[in-house]
Formats: sequence, structure tokens, C-alpha cells
Amino acid sequence: MRTVDHEAPVSLHRLPVPGEDRYLSLALVNTRFAVSHGEVDLLDDTEAAHLWLVRHGLLPDRVDLNGRQAGRLRGLREALRALFEARAAASSPPAGALDTLNTALAAAPATPQLAWSADGPRRADLPDSGNPAAAALSLLAEDAADLLTGADAGQLTECAAQGCARWFLRSHGARRWCTTKCGNRVRAARAYAARKAGSP
Repeated sequence: MRTVDHEAPVSLHRLPVPGEDRYLSLALVNTRFAVSHGEVDLLDDTEAAHLWLVRHGLLPDRVDLNGRQAGRLRGLREALRALFEARAAASSPPAGALDTLNTALAAAPATPQLAWSADGPRRADLPDSGNPAAAALSLLAEDAADLLTGADAGQLTECAAQGCARWFLRSHGARRWCTTKCGNRVRAARAYAARKAGSP
């Protein structure tokens, strides 16, 4: 049995949610979430934002991130959250959210290239590498655009557990929680409420 290091950052105890392994934009939106003792923001300062981008292979470790760039990453996260909410509600998103995503897409336009590997030729669109931070935001925005317009868009769901603000891809129609931990928490709360209501 694996032991838990209680001194480790809270992000290391967080269970991944379905879809984060396929869509980095989903992982980005889920960098702000709630735990029992309050809100957690994995991008709360420039160093944390830099670390998140490096850990996800979006930025070389040697490349610095400044405060303005970290702010743009947080702004993109909030725009994506608004776009996910609009997609799930089948409503129009706020204009500012759409503008933020489109600005990130245009910040480092991709150059189409032909790549050739052992599997043969394939098209590769490489973002402009002159500004690595803008390229990272562009890749995240493109990933989000693919998610919002692709076959997985109908599975995009916000966790139904109270206080949880994470999004996930629902693997079946009945799934309502991002992780079993959230589901167990909801069931435990219901059982407690039922016992409390039945007691004299």
C-alpha cells in the first residue's frame, strides 16, 4: 500500500480526472479546485505557472516566465472555464472568453510542415517558437478548440459534487462526479443527512 506524504503539495494528492490525459486544456481548467480546507490554485504565482507549463511539456525549463505571461495563462484558464460552461449549457459564451481564446490562438500561429517518421509522412503544425510562452498558450488554446468542437465535446461535464469545480469527460451518461473520491463524499453526505433526519 502506498503511503501518503502529508508534507507534499496538495496537487500531488489530487486524483486525475477522466480526459486530462488527452486534453491539456482540461488539465489547465482544473488547476483551480477546492479541497476540504479551501480553494487551491496551482497557478497562483509566476513560479507555480512556470512549473505547471514545464511539467506538462509546454515550456522548456530554461525559459523564464514573467508575471504578465503568467497572468495570461490564468486568464486563458478562466476563459476556458466560461467556454466549457457555455458548451455544457448549450448557450452562448461571454464575448471576452471567446476573444481570450482567439487571441491565444493567434499569438503564435502554427507553420504547417511535413514530418516523416518510421510510420511514414504526416502533417505537423509547429507553433512559432520565437516566443515560447505565447506558443504554450497557443497550444493550450488549440487543444481547447479541438475539445470544444470535436467528438468528445458532448462528454464535457462539470463535477456535480458540491464545492468541486473540476471538469471531466464523462465515460457514460450516468457519471456525475470527476473522481470516486467526490462520489464517495456526496454519498457520505447524503447518508449523514438521512441519519440526521431520521433521528429523534
